[in-house]
Amino acid sequence: RRAASAPRGWYPRAFLGEQSYWTVVGEDGGRYKALLGEDGALEVGKGLFSIEPFLGYHGRILTWADVRSSQRLAPLLFPEVRWDAGSVGLTVSAFPVGHGAESAIIARYRVENRGDAPDSIRLFLAARPYQVNPPTQFLNTTGGVATIDKITTGVSMIRVNGDRDIVSLSPLSQIGVASTEDGDLVGLLAEGYLPVSAEGIPNRSPCSGVFVYRLEVPAHGEREVDILVPLRPRSASLEGLGAPMCSPAQIAALEDSCAAVWRRRLDKVSISLPGAPAGTTRTLAAQVAWMRIERDSAGLQPGVRAYDRTWIRDGALMASALLSMGQEDAVREFIDWFAPFQYADGKIPCCVDARGADPVPEHDSDGEFIWLIAEYHRFTGDRALLERHWPAVRAAAGHLDRLRLERRTPEWRAPGKESFFGILPPSISHEGYSAKPQHSYWDDLFALRGFRDATWLAGELGLGAVRDSLAAVRDTFTHDLAASVRAAMAAHRIDYVPGSADLGDFDATSTTIALTPVHAGEVLPRAALERTFEKYWEFFRERRDGVKPWDAFTPYEMRAIGSFVRLNQRERANALLEYFMLYRRPAGWEQWPEVVWRDERAPHFLGDLPHAWVGSDYVRSVLDMLAYDRESDEALVLAAGVPESWLRRVPAGTPAVAIKGLRTRWGSLGYRMSRTRTGLVV
Repeated sequence: RRAASAPRGWYPRAFLGEQSYWTVVGEDGGRYKALLGEDGALEVGKGLFSIEPFLGYHGRILTWADVRSSQRLAPLLFPEVRWDAGSVGLTVSAFPVGHGAESAIIARYRVENRGDAPDSIRLFLAARPYQVNPPTQFLNTTGGVATIDKITTGVSMIRVNGDRDIVSLSPLSQIGVASTEDGDLVGLLAEGYLPVSAEGIPNRSPCSGVFVYRLEVPAHGEREVDILVPLRPRSASLEGLGAPMCSPAQIAALEDSCAAVWRRRLDKVSISLPGAPAGTTRTLAAQVAWMRIERDSAGLQPGVRAYDRTWIRDGALMASALLSMGQEDAVREFIDWFAPFQYADGKIPCCVDARGADPVPEHDSDGEFIWLIAEYHRFTGDRALLERHWPAVRAAAGHLDRLRLERRTPEWRAPGKESFFGILPPSISHEGYSAKPQHSYWDDLFALRGFRDATWLAGELGLGAVRDSLAAVRDTFTHDLAASVRAAMAAHRIDYVPGSADLGDFDATSTTIALTPVHAGEVLPRAALERTFEKYWEFFRERRDGVKPWDAFTPYEMRAIGSFVRLNQRERANALLEYFMLYRRPAGWEQWPEVVWRDERAPHFLGDLPHAWVGSDYVRSVLDMLAYDRESDEALVLAAGVPESWLRRVPAGTPAVAIKGLRTRWGSLGYRMSRTRTGLVV
């Protein structure tokens, strides 16, 4: 009510019933992460308060509602928010510093005077009890309001709730503190009144604090303000970072040092695609960064608020993308970290968090874990890691074997149950089946991948008898899975591959895994597989062209890009790429939430943002367009997804595709592709 009755901009837009977007800021593998909102607010930790910027200009208070906001990733993928208010502007950026207990964020605020004469501009940085994570977010962490019970101040510091410090690294003009009894903080600023300054006092609840900077900005010039935000309670300090750095030059040097670290991490693979949809390659690099930033220690996570947990499903698919992009270290660390959570019976837990392993039955987990080990071995040849984790692989394969045998008893040979014979029991690994477990082919396809890879790994280790035993299981399961799909299609009278044997449901996004990573094209009925993606294409085209209304989609659909590449339909693959690139939220931060809503300002649950599993689907599909492994004949297929339009958009003789260092199971790949003046592709 208070937000609705106040002038627009006095409160975050999320409290006005408008969807807001954000991105993550933090160190690679750090436990604690900040969020930077699209309007410039910085949330200092999960469920905690935010620091919001305001400008005092010519007797007015400028808020996010008074400016044109835009977002971008700086060259080394540090997020920025830009305010444009005509003759005045503000850029908010943030980057991580320190490690572990000393991890922190430095936020930079550059105030710009675009006028022809010097001007006085005030910058207010207000610590207020509102999260960047909006109130529509409810899973794991409830978004919206935060708690500020007490604020104390020092010469250049605000301390919130006795344990969270905000340190100004730039000279201050004033520190103010206000409670709701004093009135709305922004209203007080607009009136030029702050009830407490200088040393500060303990406060009444709830309350807000504000740094005030009176800046004399030259014509067509700028002034910079920097603050330090520790990510752990009472942990980081300037001394802990190595030196009392406070000048803009010193902060810039710290930023350059952080950028150099990220440059070394991300420069493993070089991809240039000037003819592809705008932002294609930059978005590739961004997904690698988000996957690393959002991990907790070695645990790969899809997000840092709603999905602040590690799923083997998400992690294995992210690991596959990371391997292709030269991030073997993150994958190795993930494997070593996750494997010890395996249960004594060989079961791989679906999920791990601070409470330990989650016992929920999701039967895709065993196959995904085995595939993860095999994929790492294919890319690196790291025999030591394979030997270290072979007992876990063998146990997981044994658990899978016992699961499939549950459906090979006489009961499952009875008429009407043919589609269930020999496949895995029902589970809820597919979120669409969470209300009632189903015989999900997602589980069975990953089981097939697991049996194949366990057999191959046994051979790699020279375990002939084990290999032969696993091969027999693999072959039997392959036969039973193929028979099950045919039986389910007949029972439900459908001509496509169903998502589950029980329902005969259409779910092309899940069926994508049949093509990659499972490579089961020869197991499933070929005509049904092709019909599945023809049916998806019809649906996609009607949505894209406005023939059918829609409210939302999940960007997991981007997996279909790779599917069309493998079905030799490159133009369709590119059409999907062009479409999904339009729905990055926001586009300047090169990221997707788990759910994209057509009305980008209608308030809804988004999952997490950026969503790293979604990002990994983008990476794997775009890389499939450039090169993919065809397992059936052990071929490396190049440029199968590169459409003619990419070549036409660049001058003749200029590479439309230039790749260096792309990792494959066959080694590092590089090639260039362009057209000649006569139209030949070279």
